[in-house]
Amino acid sequence: METRVESRPAEVPLSENGVSDALPGHPDFDFVREKAGIREFRLRSNGLQTLLLSNDVAPVATFAVVYRVGSRNEAVGHTGATHLLEHLMFKGTPEFDREKGTAIAAVLEALGARFNATTWFDRTNYYETVPSDSIETAVRIEASRMRGALLRDSDRVPEMTVVRNEYERGENSPFQVLYKDTFATAFREHPYHHPTIGWRTDIESVSTHRLKEFYDVFYHPNNATAILIGDFEEREALATVARHFGLIPASARPIPPVYTVEPPQEGERRFVVRRTAQIAWLALSWRTVEARHPDTAALAVLGNILGVGLTARLHLALVEESLALSVTVVPWQLRDPALFSIFAPVRPGVLPGDVEARIRREVARVVSEGITEEEAQKARTQIEAEVIFDRDSTDQVAASLSQAIAVADWDWYADYPDLVASVTAADVRRVAASYFRDDGLTTGLYLPKEPPAA
Repeated sequence: METRVESRPAEVPLSENGVSDALPGHPDFDFVREKAGIREFRLRSNGLQTLLLSNDVAPVATFAVVYRVGSRNEAVGHTGATHLLEHLMFKGTPEFDREKGTAIAAVLEALGARFNATTWFDRTNYYETVPSDSIETAVRIEASRMRGALLRDSDRVPEMTVVRNEYERGENSPFQVLYKDTFATAFREHPYHHPTIGWRTDIESVSTHRLKEFYDVFYHPNNATAILIGDFEEREALATVARHFGLIPASARPIPPVYTVEPPQEGERRFVVRRTAQIAWLALSWRTVEARHPDTAALAVLGNILGVGLTARLHLALVEESLALSVTVVPWQLRDPALFSIFAPVRPGVLPGDVEARIRREVARVVSEGITEEEAQKARTQIEAEVIFDRDSTDQVAASLSQAIAVADWDWYADYPDLVASVTAADVRRVAASYFRDDGLTTGLYLPKEPPAA
């Protein structure tokens, strides 16, 4: 069943206390609201937000838990903690432990499940796609590791090596290096300064005790959302969630908010990385807005006009004219104000400065001349297709919902297609003029290092 909605039904109204008894699902939950087929409930015992989206095309379901914690919640000394915990939380709980022959991976593989976890700036999520008659096993696993992860030092040491290898692979990628150093340069005070994977010495040196402290602060039902998508019966599904999550208490203390605000940038920032490499790379990133901001959809459309497809403006200007090998445009959508980035590997024999000048000229042309309605329509159609593909299966829907919850709320997922559809050519020109300013620009160069003299 297609989960994208062309015309959204009205939301179920809330009562004065913010919940509704309309369409009740289970006595342990308050029904909150419904939109685009998604039904939100709140577990009364601990505040766990629970989202249900029925899809009975196939006898499978995806169960996911997204925690509102990512590198945005980390600080120097324990950067990368969320990602390292992602690895460790597969290693064992009192119920699911390899030493008892019930390792999480072994249990899920025996079901034929697809499962994984991901960490990003604003969240970490864990998910399992299982046969419908195995939903309870997935729920048991996630409830068990929400507060029962063993977090043993004997597991941290080998997993640190795995994570460090991931870090080193990233250091061998010019794109990854430019992306990491762009954020570290553009954000001086806000924790987006830190890479999601963490800084190398923090990865190597953080103690298991410090990771446990971090886990005890953020991994609670009132800082999480449980998501079930697929083939299930609602009341039975809610009963299963209540049975396994209901006895987990909410955190004893409020979840610490992120209150650091990046101050306005007051001039262009530039950095240069020199390493052994075959070609040069270039990155230009302008400071923009948070995902919830009304300009986000127009920035997404602008990103497609500049960088998506063989007829995109920067592809024609850079690749077709043999200045760059490719171009990647990323209108970042994060919980706090983020960036609009353009990355380009420079064709051998071309000066990086020439590529930078051409990018600046194309960006300035959008500001001075605007775009055509035909370009706007093409970009809107492209994004609509991307949304359809991203919502093609239960696990993809879970991933998209997880990201929406992290950067805004789940209703942002439901509203996004309509937000994009409403973007006009005038909106695109306006946001280009608003954000493509040199005072908010961070430029990075990745240059091949000169070989040592013989």
